[in-house]
Amino acid sequence: MKTVEEIIAHVFQIDRSVITDASSPNDIENWDSFNGLVLVTELEKAFNVSFSLDEVVAVKNVGDIKKSLKNHGINISGTNS
Repeated sequence: MKTVEEIIAHVFQIDRSVITDASSPNDIENWDSFNGLVLVTELEKAFNVSFSLDEVVAVKNVGDIKKSLKNHGINISGTNS
């Protein structure tokens, strides 16, 4: 299974090593509204979940993505924090 960081790196075309839980649209140049929706779609496919609109709107950084996945019962151990 791909990690959250691998998916983010792929969607935003950045190096995985620069991604931290604090990474957000403020410091990832390609994280705009369109790519944010692409990210949601890729995460939903990779982890077989469906996010509500409220969950999507609440995400402010990578840490929030991980919390949301955990709330869906997804074990994301092994990813960078």
